[in-house]
Amino acid sequence: MSKKIVIAGAGIGGLCAAVALAKRGFEVVVYEQSQQLGEVGAGLQLSPNAVHVLQALDIADKVKAKAFRPKTAVMRHFRTGKTYFTVPLSDVATEKYGADYLHIHRADLHTVLKQSCEELNVPIFLGQAVQSYHQTPQNLTIQLANGESLEAGLLIGADGIKSKVQACMFGQTPAQFTGQVAWRGVVEANKLAKGLIKPNANLWVGPGKHFVSYYLRGGDLVNFVAVQERSDWQKESWNEPGDINELRDTFSGWHPEVTELLAASEQCFLWALFDRQPLEQWTDQNVALLGDACHPMLPFLAQGAGMAIEDSYALAHCLANNNNTIDALKTYQDIRLTRTRDIQRGARKNASLYHMTSSIERAKLAVLSGLSSIGLSDKVAENKLDSIYEYNIVDRLNSLP
Repeated sequence: MSKKIVIAGAGIGGLCAAVALAKRGFEVVVYEQSQQLGEVGAGLQLSPNAVHVLQALDIADKVKAKAFRPKTAVMRHFRTGKTYFTVPLSDVATEKYGADYLHIHRADLHTVLKQSCEELNVPIFLGQAVQSYHQTPQNLTIQLANGESLEAGLLIGADGIKSKVQACMFGQTPAQFTGQVAWRGVVEANKLAKGLIKPNANLWVGPGKHFVSYYLRGGDLVNFVAVQERSDWQKESWNEPGDINELRDTFSGWHPEVTELLAASEQCFLWALFDRQPLEQWTDQNVALLGDACHPMLPFLAQGAGMAIEDSYALAHCLANNNNTIDALKTYQDIRLTRTRDIQRGARKNASLYHMTSSIERAKLAVLSGLSSIGLSDKVAENKLDSIYEYNIVDRLNSLP
């Protein structure tokens, strides 16, 4: 069997896996269905658990040079602005967790990963989607959508929530619409009143919707994501234009920090949020899944990119430390299953809290509000996030026998 590793998908997970594997000395090839390699989307958050991996891959400094380092994470009432909690980030997070908390434009992170692949001589073939695979004890054959086929030693499906590799592994099952849509956009900071947007990870929660804003590119841009519960929009494309006036109307009556930001926005995009139940299996002999292909994340813990980045490092480590590919992939699966499942479920729970969905969630917010007045809500929120942020996949794997 060929020793070549084929990665389906050149998103953040696929390219990070390519970098991690190439740095371990593996021969890696990436196949991407898009004709152009320009990662769409706007901002994303990289918490310390993800930045540990970027440090280990020697690309953290390049990412930091394009990023923004927020001071705190703050959750506030949609109308009054009353604070539910504030969690310190910046130097506090770096000292506590051993790595920075960063905000970065998705395209900037993607560019750093692409450049690293080029430096490591990893070929990236565009306009060539992996359609399916077939394997025997002796061979793994991969079929491309254009009818071509190729032999490989290992296939990694990093091809997103609509993964063709996953469909080939388990059969075609559609992702489920969550009843929520996300508006997103980016505004030049110089178009906003000075000091309007605080240098934090800003979260505003309200009935049936929530709003997130933060700076990108050293403070030159402001990114926003606005999530709304609705059932009349189920398009998954990140490039589908939204109606900016409709978005403004949707958040009319919210705090001025929200409405004035939207007033300065010239365009937005709208996409439906889909989800899948956690998988019990990610591997099939010499084939494995990674990122959204096996654990799509709702954006309510800001861990979609982080989990794919952790996956990438774990996968490369397991393959480098076990010559038996099938056993190595099973080890990778076992290491990652519980953590990603817990965060998938945690993100779902946050949707109910952020949208004040039930009397129970409203009561939780009331408790947080009360605790905030005596300075205790910050600690409650911080403790909840610790299990995510303090996780260091690099140290954990290096400590294994």
